[in-house]
Amino acid sequence: MAKKSKKKQQQAGGTPATVALSAAGTAFTLHQYEHDPAHPSYGEEAAEATGVSPERIFKTLVADVDGELTVAVVPVAGSLDLKALASAVRGKRATMADPAAAERTTGYVRGGISPLGQRKQLRTVVDDSAAAHTTVWVSAGRRGLEVELAPGDLVRLTGAVLAPIGRT
Repeated sequence: MAKKSKKKQQQAGGTPATVALSAAGTAFTLHQYEHDPAHPSYGEEAAEATGVSPERIFKTLVADVDGELTVAVVPVAGSLDLKALASAVRGKRATMADPAAAERTTGYVRGGISPLGQRKQLRTVVDDSAAAHTTVWVSAGRRGLEVELAPGDLVRLTGAVLAPIGRT
């Protein structure tokens, strides 16, 4: 019966991310905008379309740390420091993951990968700058859809660690 309920929620416009948030009883706000496939950056597009500071909108990147896929959540205003990510998970070397492997493992398409509700929950590191905000925005699981939530909830629901992994 739970599977049927989940399917109904997804059919009604939910994504695995929003289903996970609802199931956990976590407060969140959805924000939708018109996605432009020609825009060169999904994260910058979200900031421009919503008028929210790029320091509060976080992109979800998938990296390979010593052979294990790892999620990095960093502000769209900057970039991911791969050495810092490896260090945060006590690894030696990090590289960006193959996009097809990231999509297959998370269950999301590039530009819509959410740190929440992944097919296989990967170890996750959230840039520590998130803690400076009352709420942060991350992908809700598809292009043009963002979810706003407290950074503590994001960390708790993903089992993430906070670490300085972003660069400006």
